[in-house]
Amino acid sequence: MKKILILTITLFSLSISAQKINWMSFEEAVKAQKVTPKKIFVDAFTIWCGPCKLLDKNTFSNPDLIAYMNKNYYAVKFNAEGNETVNFKGKKYTNPNFNPNTNGRNSAHELSGYFGIRAYPTLLFLDEDANFITPLTGYRTPTQLELYLKMFKNDDYKNLKTQEEFNTYSSNFKYEFKE
Repeated sequence: MKKILILTITLFSLSISAQKINWMSFEEAVKAQKVTPKKIFVDAFTIWCGPCKLLDKNTFSNPDLIAYMNKNYYAVKFNAEGNETVNFKGKKYTNPNFNPNTNGRNSAHELSGYFGIRAYPTLLFLDEDANFITPLTGYRTPTQLELYLKMFKNDDYKNLKTQEEFNTYSSNFKYEFKE
């Protein structure tokens, strides 16, 4: 009996720790939208960015956030200074000035320019037709990100025209994610 309990607890712990966001490429996300429409969430990061690493460690590992993200979004992990070729909205984006010999800062990817990314991390929200909604720059905790994930998923942002309306919305928001 004791061995069964230990085995059950171990398997449960492994299943929780193994739960991850289903990251995909831009192309995969846009293709998936055509089958099952969902918004796209993009984590635009760089390899040298400390706050980007904290997002992975502290925010993108949160079980509540993972479950919500996997259910309601197509999640894209995009190296904003990387060398990948991305076909998006009928255009091919590359990083022609990419330097493979550096471990630090690199040139910005052309898709970073398309989205106006100027800081890292930048979290991008796209609608069900892959149209750009808005960027969100900087590190966010799971509960800080929860507000935006739900606001964009539910299209609540469309009714928020002023900073005051957003402040009211955010002060009345019911947080559910556990930190």
